[in-house]
Amino acid sequence: MSFENEDKAKSYWDENIKLVLSLLGVWAAVSFGCGILFVDVLNEITFMGFKLGFWFAQQGAIYVFLVLIFIYVKKSNALDKKYGVDE
Repeated sequence: MSFENEDKAKSYWDENIKLVLSLLGVWAAVSFGCGILFVDVLNEITFMGFKLGFWFAQQGAIYVFLVLIFIYVKKSNALDKKYGVDE
């Protein structure tokens, strides 16, 4: 990966780190929030025969994490094109 100058490299990495932190924040909110903090409220709702809080704690957070991986790939590729470092 080669940048034209250090300012572009710094801008690229600033945007990349911001993206990573925002996606990790979403994942933490879903896994910790839905699986632990709000489990009692969510357990009043059933989803596919399971209490929603239990489902998030067991499988939902994993599915959200997988979706976030695909979102990261798409946004990271767009960021690479924006800064001219795509493959």
